[in-house]
Amino acid sequence: MAEHDTNSSGGGGSDAAAAEREIARLQRESSQLQEAVVSHAVIDQAIGVLTFVSGLGPEQGFAVLRSVSQHTNTKLRKVAEQIVGWPSGHDLAEDIRQALEAALREATHRT
Repeated sequence: MAEHDTNSSGGGGSDAAAAEREIARLQRESSQLQEAVVSHAVIDQAIGVLTFVSGLGPEQGFAVLRSVSQHTNTKLRKVAEQIVGWPSGHDLAEDIRQALEAALREATHRT
C-alpha cells in the first residue's frame, strides 16, 4: 500500500506543476489581451482626432495613422498616443509631425 501512496503523490506533483504552468500561460494571455484592448482604444481615439481635424473618414484616418507609423518606424500605438495628446497641447515628435503633415496632405488630395 505504501508503494501506491508514493506513486499517487508523485503524479499529484506533476499535476500541480502542470496547473502552475497553465495558470502562468493564462496570466500572460490575459495580460496580452488587456494590452491589445488598450492599444485598440488609443488607436480608435487617434483616428477620431484625425477625422475631426482633417474631415477624413475613419478608414482614411487609419490609413494616415498607419502611414505615419511606417514612415517614422514607430509603433502604431506610440504614434496614436502622441496624436491623442496633440489636441490637449502636447507637442508631436518632429518626425511624427512631419510624417503626419505629409500623410494628411496626401490623403486630402485623394478625396
